[in-house]
Amino acid sequence: MAVKIRLARHGAKKRPFYRIVAADSDSPRDGRFLEKLGTYNPLQDPAQVVLDTDRVKYWIGQGAIPSDTVKTILKREGVIATAE
Repeated sequence: MAVKIRLARHGAKKRPFYRIVAADSDSPRDGRFLEKLGTYNPLQDPAQVVLDTDRVKYWIGQGAIPSDTVKTILKREGVIATAE
């Protein structure tokens, strides 16, 4: 089972709100997930991010692969180091 850390969309039409979740890569975007790791609200200025950093680091340590968008969020929040 390949695990991905990705966004699951919630909220009304034209009012997005996202959960950051660890999910099986075969699950649908808004479907079943293994664990909720945080939230992302892009409508606030600046965008509001709430993370459980310990659990994010645990899942990455277990081999979970963050999506491109989540990777950007994690770098901005300082959870993962930038590789340059």
